[in-house]
Amino acid sequence: MKNYFKFLLTVIFVLLSNMANATQPFITEDKNQNVMVLKEKSLGLSFFVNPNLDSGILRAVNHLQSDFEKVTGQRPRVLNQHPNVSSPLIIIGMIGSNSIIDDLVKQKKIEGKELKGKNEKFIIQQVKNPFKGVEEALVVAGSDKRGTIYGIYELSRQIGVSPWYYWADVPVKHEENIYFVKGIYTEGEPAVKYRGIFLNDEAPALSGWAKATFGGFNSHFYEKVFELILRLKANYMWPAMWGNAFYDDDAENGSLANEMGIVMGTSHHEPMALAQTDWRRYIKKNNLPNIWDYSKNKTVLDEFWKTGIQRSKNWEKLVTIGMRGDGDEAMSEGTNISLLENIVKEQRKIIEKETGKSADKTPQVWALYKEVQDYYDQGMRVPNDVILLFCDDNWGNVRKLPDLSKPLHKGGYGMYYHFDYVGGPRNSKWINISPIQRVWEQMNLSYQNGVDKIWIVNVGDLKPMEFPISFFLDMAWNPEKFNSQNLFQYTEKWAAQQFGEKFSKEIARLLDTYPKYNRRVTPEMLDSKTYSLENYNEFETVVNDYKNLALDAYRIYNELPNEYKDSYFQLVLYPIDACSNLYEMYFAQAKNRKMAEAKNKLANYYADQVKAKFERDSILQNKYNNEISGGKWTHMMDQMRIGYKAWHDSAKNILPDVKYLSDDEIVAPRVFVEKEGYVSIDAEHFSKMNNSKKSHWEIIPNFGKTLSGITIFPQNSYPSEQENIFVEYEIDFSSKGECTVELLLAPTLNFNSNKGLRYEISFDGENPQRVNFNGHYKGELGKWQAEHIIHSSTKHNILKSGRHILRFRVLDPGIVLQKVLIDTGGLKTSYLGAPESDSVLE
Repeated sequence: MKNYFKFLLTVIFVLLSNMANATQPFITEDKNQNVMVLKEKSLGLSFFVNPNLDSGILRAVNHLQSDFEKVTGQRPRVLNQHPNVSSPLIIIGMIGSNSIIDDLVKQKKIEGKELKGKNEKFIIQQVKNPFKGVEEALVVAGSDKRGTIYGIYELSRQIGVSPWYYWADVPVKHEENIYFVKGIYTEGEPAVKYRGIFLNDEAPALSGWAKATFGGFNSHFYEKVFELILRLKANYMWPAMWGNAFYDDDAENGSLANEMGIVMGTSHHEPMALAQTDWRRYIKKNNLPNIWDYSKNKTVLDEFWKTGIQRSKNWEKLVTIGMRGDGDEAMSEGTNISLLENIVKEQRKIIEKETGKSADKTPQVWALYKEVQDYYDQGMRVPNDVILLFCDDNWGNVRKLPDLSKPLHKGGYGMYYHFDYVGGPRNSKWINISPIQRVWEQMNLSYQNGVDKIWIVNVGDLKPMEFPISFFLDMAWNPEKFNSQNLFQYTEKWAAQQFGEKFSKEIARLLDTYPKYNRRVTPEMLDSKTYSLENYNEFETVVNDYKNLALDAYRIYNELPNEYKDSYFQLVLYPIDACSNLYEMYFAQAKNRKMAEAKNKLANYYADQVKAKFERDSILQNKYNNEISGGKWTHMMDQMRIGYKAWHDSAKNILPDVKYLSDDEIVAPRVFVEKEGYVSIDAEHFSKMNNSKKSHWEIIPNFGKTLSGITIFPQNSYPSEQENIFVEYEIDFSSKGECTVELLLAPTLNFNSNKGLRYEISFDGENPQRVNFNGHYKGELGKWQAEHIIHSSTKHNILKSGRHILRFRVLDPGIVLQKVLIDTGGLKTSYLGAPESDSVLE
């Protein structure tokens, strides 16, 4: 008996775990005794839905049909009458709608108490004998409309259709066989009531794309956005508002949102279900003065606000109340709390009159954005049923939270958060700068302090904020599922969902790292003065951080199957590569300025690099806009990010300023300083070079193992004894005595009839030593060939410390010098040779 109860407790625990664990997979490709067949090659799949099912749910059912077709190649049938089929069946419905779900509850085949009275909850489970003649079926049952829709899209996700299949072109893997692991699955109820996104600052990128793709921000556009929101288990939205008016731009927008199950709102400064653009159109249409001031224009504003409630009264919405200045500005300095409280009072009267219900029956929110929080701090209050929406500082740092030691506001609290922002000190619109670690820490802080009615995030153009949007909305469903130790695990799982398991860990590292780099300084704030060139090698270090990340991103890109490359470019490669390129461009600008000040000829090289990186930015933008996914994302990366002159952006990127030096301006660039017993010099950093009429020196960029190589051209011209073709290096010795000069040369062979290649080397023009460094070669394989370098050494005597000049003169063509190493007693063995020594510019 004891063992029986132990077994029973184990079964109960497993069932409860299934009920509580939203992320547990219930779809498998492997057939075994604990699965139910959903699709096999020889079997068709059918859906059963009641004919009176809500149209929004039916729309999601249609998506589920398409999703199964994408995965299996066959589109399931939809049946509206009791089926008598032996093939797999999925029953979809909502409790309390006089449907098959209610019948299954009555038959105790579904636990009704798990759905009745619940908010946005679904259950997915296998049921035996749901109909006469049907042995088993998979049931997707919802507590309400959105709960049912979420269950449908959870099934879609688990069969392999990412919520980002449209918005990021994530491919769908084909599967012939799909099985359901028997059990009861649910995500429970959401912890946060209203969870959504705000499309904002949407020009020129999103607006340009929407116009080119759909003709504007119309119902065709919003149908795609609403579907994404629902697939991400969200329910709330503030629509695009820069010159747009959601309800007015397309008469179908409002009814579509209501049908699909989206709770519509308007932004923090747009009261009474009306956009700022609605006001512009209203006063123009009615030939009224533009006086957005309640103390001076009460009658007109009241009539205007009535139109918003009248138009939307039959649709589910969350009404913003209160008032800010026109154009997302603060109200006048003389604004007093009593006036603002009266505005709210009058707005609620309008709501009551137009809806025919008490004001508390229409959900409302008061946004404490910027200066409005000051009114709250000074004592302004709104009715108890209104949700108080706290805000961050526009940069992801929460400004205010409820005081848990005092009585709480009965209407509850929300948080308006930012991934995107237009404002000082500079806009942040282009790319993701929000590591999920920071998002988690601030939103967990909010939730732990009682903020659980609204979570809404400003996502700008929506793309390329895909990953943080997923995280924000997943966290909004169940904040307690996340902690400081499992955030990377979430990132891995998300990467696997988009690209498969093989590269998920590496892709997760990329997704985890690049927002961290962007949070160091936002791309719009980055310029040539951000990081230090002189101290701690800082600028070069951060440039290399990004370059190495970009190299890793490209490596994975090259190994991914072709069908994943467009999606990977959008979600991973472009954000990393474009930002890495930005860092390289500003580094080159900083070097250009420094070299120009020193009259160093390298100034011109770095100026060219700035221009090349600026051009590459446009090439990457063009690839995103016009090449990937068949040109689907035209304009989506049009956002300006280079050349900010003020906090706001301009119409297009601006090439950073650079300075070119003329030949007359160039002087000897640097003196290398002995330190720790050695001097190391990259060959191209000579202080002087001397050419002849027949032969001249050239730098070969990126030649060899380190920076570059230098050699003379033409390569078939042999200098005469009278020609003095050399380069010189200035060194400041702190020691004196014997030293060794080791030249790292390209492993050029004695191609000149085995004579060998010769050079001369000397300090201060005295006693030059003539060296033939490869004349002894007789065809044998030498170490210097395998290592792709020749080490040629000479001994010298430095009679006194201080400034000395090392001259390297070539006597034959074909000699390529890469590095000069001077050992004064402290040079250590290394494969590439010691890093270049410090130098002083003169």
